[in-house]
Amino acid sequence: MNRVRIPLRSFADTLCKSKSREYGRSNVTRRLESFRTLVTINGNVFLGYGEESITKSLQVQIVDALRLGERRKASSLLLDLGNISQSLKADDFVYIFKHCARSPDPLFVMETWRLMEEKEIGFNKKCYFLMVRALCKGGYLEEASNLIKFIRENHGTYPHLPLYNCFLGACAKMKSSVHANQCLDLMERRRVGKNEITYFELLKLAVWQQDLSAVHEIWKDYIKHYSLNIISLQKFIWSFTRLNDLKSACETLQHMVALGISGKLLVMTGEGRLYSSRLDIPIPSKCELGSPKMKLGENDQSLAFKFSTDTSNSNIEKSKSVNATNGMLKNYKSLLVMKVLRWSVNDLLRACAQARDYGLAEQLMVLMQKLGLRPSSRTYDGFVRATIPTRGFSAGMKMLKVMEERNMKPHASTLAALSVQCSRALELDLAETLLDQVCECSHPYPYNAFLRACDTMDQPERAVKLLAKMRQLKLQPDIRTYEQLFSLFGNVNAPYEEGNILSQVDSIKRIKAIEMDMAKNGVQHSHLSMKNLLKALGAEGMTRELLQYLHVAENLFCHTNTYLGEPIYNIVLHSLIKAEESHMAIEIFKNMKSCGFRPNAVTYNMMIDYCSTIRCLKSAYALVSMMLRDGFYPETMTYTALIKILLEYKNFDEALNLLDQASFEGYQPDLLLYNTILKKAGEKGRIDIMEFIIVRMHQDKVQPDPSTCHHVFSAYVDRGFNNTAMEALQVLSMWMISDEDSKLEEKKIEFEDDFVLSEDLEAESRILQVFKDSDEYLAVALLNLRWCAILGFPISWSPNQSQWVRGLMDNYYYYYDDDDNSTRTVLRGVAS
Repeated sequence: MNRVRIPLRSFADTLCKSKSREYGRSNVTRRLESFRTLVTINGNVFLGYGEESITKSLQVQIVDALRLGERRKASSLLLDLGNISQSLKADDFVYIFKHCARSPDPLFVMETWRLMEEKEIGFNKKCYFLMVRALCKGGYLEEASNLIKFIRENHGTYPHLPLYNCFLGACAKMKSSVHANQCLDLMERRRVGKNEITYFELLKLAVWQQDLSAVHEIWKDYIKHYSLNIISLQKFIWSFTRLNDLKSACETLQHMVALGISGKLLVMTGEGRLYSSRLDIPIPSKCELGSPKMKLGENDQSLAFKFSTDTSNSNIEKSKSVNATNGMLKNYKSLLVMKVLRWSVNDLLRACAQARDYGLAEQLMVLMQKLGLRPSSRTYDGFVRATIPTRGFSAGMKMLKVMEERNMKPHASTLAALSVQCSRALELDLAETLLDQVCECSHPYPYNAFLRACDTMDQPERAVKLLAKMRQLKLQPDIRTYEQLFSLFGNVNAPYEEGNILSQVDSIKRIKAIEMDMAKNGVQHSHLSMKNLLKALGAEGMTRELLQYLHVAENLFCHTNTYLGEPIYNIVLHSLIKAEESHMAIEIFKNMKSCGFRPNAVTYNMMIDYCSTIRCLKSAYALVSMMLRDGFYPETMTYTALIKILLEYKNFDEALNLLDQASFEGYQPDLLLYNTILKKAGEKGRIDIMEFIIVRMHQDKVQPDPSTCHHVFSAYVDRGFNNTAMEALQVLSMWMISDEDSKLEEKKIEFEDDFVLSEDLEAESRILQVFKDSDEYLAVALLNLRWCAILGFPISWSPNQSQWVRGLMDNYYYYYDDDDNSTRTVLRGVAS
């Protein structure tokens, strides 16, 4: 938060100008004379007429008024305190300063300070410390810094070291390196030394600045002046883990265990805080003392375990002497050493989760078991988050079960991390159950992962329930949330369905609603959100709105000096080509070139494929020429588009020449290319070309798909070769299952009796279940074979022995071309 900085005294003067001055001195005197017994809201009772009890009573009343939010009353009572007849001392305001330091209430501190200045009441170190503490806790670093300087310059009082430590701690909390540097410079000029608290506050600053080298420098300087203790080691482990220096953190933990064995104890204060039992004497500035080297394991007890921080080695190094360590540490459980050790192990586990170092995390859990440390919920949180990226969500669920058996409640971050892994594995039921257990979450990341899974599984109804949960938790969406919302709800129709007027109206309403929510939360479009929006419009066939949003994207990213990129133009071009808006597509392509956007290979392949739709070979060759000039070489997709155009002109010879050229240049023809040729060959009645391609596919080990079966079967049936069509369908179905005879024999045992030849009425239902399990090709192959069996054709699980296959092999043969180091398939009598 930015605050207007004004001089310290004028700031105090301003605060003291309140309406409470209308109360006169006579009212004050009359009010003080009436004091007998005062009972405050906290039950504090003060009896008698003594002046000391009066000042104490007024302090308590002022604090009570501040607690109730009655600032005018507090200001009035403060004036009453300043106007009593007795001579006031600094101690008469300590109770007020203590409250302001705890609250914190820096404004009332300044008001009190101004009053003391007016009454010429001297300050003591306690008052100064409480004032600085209140200003620091309230975020008024500039005023606190001015006050520290003011103390010595105007009163000759030397601020003690805790004052500077308090200020450094506030700098770390407020992340102000400027004020921290000013404080360190002031300490250096005033020759103020450092104690352990100073070093710990400097560690916080170094961690905030992500300065690992500074942490190591603090470590070196610290061990020059102090012997290490459990608390200091815990602070350094915290720093190393926050900066992902696992090696240094592990070495420091080893030394911590060694100190625990040696019996250097901790003491607990009345407030429940831990500190070392030895004296903490500040180190003078610029001290030229020696710096003896600190060696791990220099204590009487040697280290009893070692870590392997190499993440590539998953083996866990366990020391045989850890049991001895365990027995020795048990002697100090009552001295809270175990508690500090668990804190440090938890910090290391957290770092393991960030680094995804499962091996080290497991070593730490083994160490805790050997040392007798009971894991906490925080321990399991770090271990689960470190484990699940490697071992999957099932391992995390086992740990949740262990926590449940021990009556331990998992952290929200544990449940969120597990939910993310379940979403990635598309286990939506389990992911949703885990998210329902999350009571509070500061980041929408796990919800975004669930939305992404809903999009993958095409289950928008689940996403609606999740959005309601987010609103219930008052969790603000981020840009990743909106990216998924456009993908989930941008288009209304199911995949592969064309849009209509009703769906288009509904789609644009949804898009506007999402954009309104983005504006409400101050979120701007990203490239991905705009891409998903344009995809939705294209899927609904709304070309006019598509072009409008393209211009919106151009203006938006132009104003933010962001490169729009080819992918967005490619989405628009794809949608226009699909909608057969040829003129618009050409205009967008030309505008793209004229605006300096360099089309990529996807753009060129898309436009070349569009030329096959309009049957324009000349334009396709022109685009190939432009593609080569821009440094892109033809790909399999490019050859497929060119071959499609040639096939439209029945130029099968040139199409097959391009097929050979693609193989010569190292591009393996894919199933789409082969099916393209099979389709045109079947339509034109070119059985010879079709059979040639089937042999070529078998040679290249390209397995057929249902489209291949359809093209070949239809071609034979259209020519009246019904028996050949059934035999070809059976062979191709077998090849869909596997192109190796040995594997087909294994599949025969698995599928023949239960699926293909079964007379059970549920056989088709079982095959459909295979289809539902996402094994589409296998399901279609089994249905084809069952159909052949029903029609009375014998089923052979050795397709290479089929007469149809042997006939193909007799008409075509392979030979090795030494010129281009490739295998070719040719008609017999054609090879030269």
